[in-house]
Amino acid sequence: MISMQDLGEFTLADEDLMDVQSITDAMMTTSQSITELAIRFFLNLVVCWILIQFFYYRKSRRRDYYFTFMVFSSAMLMLLYMMGNVEVGVGLTLGLFAIFGVIRYRTETVPIREMTYLFVIIALAAMNGLAPVYKLVGVATDHAHYELSVGTIAVMLISNALVVCLIWVLESPRLLKHTSTKLILYDRIELIVPERRAELTEDLENRLGLKIDNLEIGHVDFLKDAAFIKVYYTLGKDQTATIDTLTRAKDFVEQ
Repeated sequence: MISMQDLGEFTLADEDLMDVQSITDAMMTTSQSITELAIRFFLNLVVCWILIQFFYYRKSRRRDYYFTFMVFSSAMLMLLYMMGNVEVGVGLTLGLFAIFGVIRYRTETVPIREMTYLFVIIALAAMNGLAPVYKLVGVATDHAHYELSVGTIAVMLISNALVVCLIWVLESPRLLKHTSTKLILYDRIELIVPERRAELTEDLENRLGLKIDNLEIGHVDFLKDAAFIKVYYTLGKDQTATIDTLTRAKDFVEQ
């Protein structure tokens, strides 16, 4: 039989359990949830816009990727934020985006620069969507509540700024020499021999109007007296050569 003393101990244990549950089940208010979402969304939006507008689009001038990057980043952040608050978890969220990415981009030849920016904005969306903006305080008392974590927000700002600074440094023409290539179908195959390389380079520079850094001889067709030559040259300041990377006629459209 259960004595009155045991019953009193069980009652105290239940009360302690209820106190723990009331502390750990502290909920953010509606205004706090809206503030948290606004901080995450606009921080991510502004950082991605800076990267795309001032670094990517300034050179590529591809409006289709501009749209893709901005929408992809915002959608990724919203999905991570919403899924992070339920039992589905972040792993399934990233898996869904991986599946979508494979389905969409496996049929499209995406240049390496565009893929790099895509991975960067996904990483930023994950970082801005999962970092704890609010922290739980007052756990040791009966007044557990959420407060804005200034330290975490500062770390988020610094992390985003570091990514922007890294891309700014790597995209700076003062640091790296921006080179490009052209694939040319050349008609004077008598100049492709190693002994006449200087003459071949001079002829190509006169025709192209470019200072050639290096060149490679590819396929040679003696029946048609033609050869494929890959030419490497240095881009001038603020010059772009995105059309050199296009391999299909349908890609050359006014964006």
